[in-house]
Amino acid sequence: MTRDDLVHLIDQYRAGLEAELSLLHQLEAVAGQQREASHAADFRALEHAADERDRLMRSLVMVEDGVRGTRRSLSEYREAASRVPGYDTVAALHREASALVNRILSTDRQSLTALADAELARRSAVAGLERGESTLAAYRRVLAPPVSAALVDRRG
Repeated sequence: MTRDDLVHLIDQYRAGLEAELSLLHQLEAVAGQQREASHAADFRALEHAADERDRLMRSLVMVEDGVRGTRRSLSEYREAASRVPGYDTVAALHREASALVNRILSTDRQSLTALADAELARRSAVAGLERGESTLAAYRRVLAPPVSAALVDRRG
């Protein structure tokens, strides 16, 4: 592979990484919205954010599909590519993208924890309501026994 080929690959990869970073920054913002909606149990906002996240993820997958071959070629010729101007820039962009993905995943874990906590609270509330309903039904039976139980047949 010639030096010009490597320069071209590095330029392509840089453009792809910049597009991915733009999408990842948007995704990070949406992940933050999802975390806040999860903590607030705002399911409408959570649904809206999930739709936006799906849209961004589809775009990210499309960009990644276009970058995959370039990344593979650069990896194959890494030693030669590392001596070409611009390689350090794409390496830094690659590290930035990786760090951004890790931040998004961390935010997602916080959202999942908040949703799990909300589910536990919901289950506890439901269990409390069920216990209360059972107790109230038993109390009602004590206060107002069925009429048929009070009748006695005196004919004997």
